[in-house]
Amino acid sequence: MAEFAYRNMPTNPQAAAASAAVIPTAAQLNQQFTQPTATPDQMERMSYEDTIAKVVGAFAVLLVGAAVGWFVPALWIPAAVVGLVLGLVNAFKKQPSPALILIYSGVQGVFVGGISAFYASLWDGIIPSAVLGTLGVVAVTLALFASGKVRASKRATKIFLVAMVGYLAFSLINVGLMVFGVTDSMFGARDFTILGIPLGVILGIFVVIMAAYSLVLDFDFIKRGIDSGAPRVYGWTGAFGIIATVVWLYLEMLRLLSYFMPRN
Repeated sequence: MAEFAYRNMPTNPQAAAASAAVIPTAAQLNQQFTQPTATPDQMERMSYEDTIAKVVGAFAVLLVGAAVGWFVPALWIPAAVVGLVLGLVNAFKKQPSPALILIYSGVQGVFVGGISAFYASLWDGIIPSAVLGTLGVVAVTLALFASGKVRASKRATKIFLVAMVGYLAFSLINVGLMVFGVTDSMFGARDFTILGIPLGVILGIFVVIMAAYSLVLDFDFIKRGIDSGAPRVYGWTGAFGIIATVVWLYLEMLRLLSYFMPRN
């Protein structure tokens, strides 16, 4: 130790003075240790406040797009295609892009607005009911997650993924049946009945539960990101997930309610 200290000793008075100058005094050390801890925002880390702000901003863009789609319903078809492409790009992008996520939110808004105008033309009062139903599911899911009563698990997530693949396969087959004229029903095979109950009602309830669990996965992603100190930009990934899930939930709620509401 003594030999190490000797070999590292400054060889001139100027170096010795510089070495002494960097040694903090007791007062400086006390001031440093008594300063408040840096916040996640100061460290560019995810925080609940910042992530919530991103989610609210994305929803604001979504609502603006929905207003456009409501007044120009014909835009829902190109918006659906563009939204699908942007959704895939955002889902597989390693680094989240705030601009792409906001554009996705706006395009999805146009799609939702156009679809809503279509449903409103056929079922009076269905839009407020679907909005309240969607908000209710989101609120209950968030409350259960915040209280710790509902958590994402590996087993439940595997079941969810298998169910999602099965539902997507059914949806594609159903579209094919409608396109090729196998069924002329508005919702295709969903209007088939099982013991007098439309398949669409059974599927609708099941898919609403799936969408609620998807929200749990979104909330869990945000919680884990904040707990692990993930970079602040990943708050946009959380916002993207919530936007995609809520749009899916709202569309399924519209379809489910159409079986119970009187048609115009």
